[in-house]
Amino acid sequence: MTMKQFGPTRLAATLIPEIARQWGTPVYLHDQEYIENSCEQLLNMPNAYGLHVRYAMKANSDRTVLRVVTNKGLDLDCSSLDEAARANAAGIPFSRMMLTTQEVAAGEERTELEAMIKAGLKYNVCSMTQFQQIADFAKANSIDLSMRVHPGAAGGGESATRDTGSEYSCFGVHLNDVPTVKAMADKLGLRFTQVHVHIGSGGDPEKWRQNIDRELGFVKSYFPDATTVSFGGGLKVARMPGEKQADIASLGAYAKQRIEEFKAETGRELEMEIEPGTFVVANSGHIITRIIDKKLTNELNFLIVDGGMELLTRPLLYGSEHPIAIVRQDGTLLSSEYDCTPTAGLKSFGIVGRCCESGDSVRLDNDGNIVPVMIAEPEIGDYVVIGGTGAYSESMSPENYNSHRKPGAVMKTRAGKLVQIRKKQVRAQVYQNELDVTL
Repeated sequence: MTMKQFGPTRLAATLIPEIARQWGTPVYLHDQEYIENSCEQLLNMPNAYGLHVRYAMKANSDRTVLRVVTNKGLDLDCSSLDEAARANAAGIPFSRMMLTTQEVAAGEERTELEAMIKAGLKYNVCSMTQFQQIADFAKANSIDLSMRVHPGAAGGGESATRDTGSEYSCFGVHLNDVPTVKAMADKLGLRFTQVHVHIGSGGDPEKWRQNIDRELGFVKSYFPDATTVSFGGGLKVARMPGEKQADIASLGAYAKQRIEEFKAETGRELEMEIEPGTFVVANSGHIITRIIDKKLTNELNFLIVDGGMELLTRPLLYGSEHPIAIVRQDGTLLSSEYDCTPTAGLKSFGIVGRCCESGDSVRLDNDGNIVPVMIAEPEIGDYVVIGGTGAYSESMSPENYNSHRKPGAVMKTRAGKLVQIRKKQVRAQVYQNELDVTL
């Protein structure tokens, strides 16, 4: 085979054994250049009267990733107080963050939240209870607020578990309650200067367009002080060959047109805000695993690798597919799903991890059964590289299941240098918070 590279980042196959020798397997790998290029693409999205891009840091919260993203000009969308504190510990000021959370802060967390807001954090009210809890503080400190609105309509997630706008989701102030919350704010002299709707992750771009229309409608009706309108994130990426990625230019052009029409009707100029996570980092990431065993049965052939669902839960959680590449120990690329090379001489293997769980596989059907992957047959010691894992893999996986340790992470810099950005968890860290109790 003459091909030496694979994947959206054109990762050189010869890097795989080099990384494995230096840092072991399994290991996460990220690509700085890809992340930066994604940021630039988003910042160049068409807009009418300004564009503010926030990175949804829940996609990947590693401090090096956060620094790469914010250095390119993106601010942060945080989903918890802990995320905001974590980003601040990475050197990012609270003034570059918005907090959109299900939490209702009390006690020490309330004190912490107030300090963050005073330091510039934008608070996105997501329920009537949250508003009631924060109202007096906001009034006393002359703080403008944002509101996340549940649109009361079908959402736009790629699956039911990622649909945040349907009747089965509880995110935001429901549209039916907006007049009540708005009346309470008016009575206190508080302003909502931003309105936010996020309908889901990875869904149909047409639903994203419909959300723009719907949101501008209730901004016009209920939010006369709004100067920013956030359309959320959820921009679809193409992890697998044949998948269609969201057309950023087309979506931006549509939003631009609708915001310009809004000004023609109302005289109000609105800045557009978006908050992608997956789009920024998903295809920047790979997981490098090593084949530790092979089992050939009458029903199915298996490859056992040294990292599975404890590193990447998306196949089990969502039924998601991730492209697979097979690399020899000498750096030869045997086969790649990224561009379907080669097409002949492939063999069917179920690729599974080490966990005592039948769903510990890189590919599952809707019933949770293992789906074989067509690959060039490797040997024990060769590498299975799983692509599209830069988002919602290391930030979301149950890494200590079966007491496995969280792997380290490496970044390939724009200059081509390999740099470790997180050490592998040591065994003592798995149980360091457990107490010796006499019963």
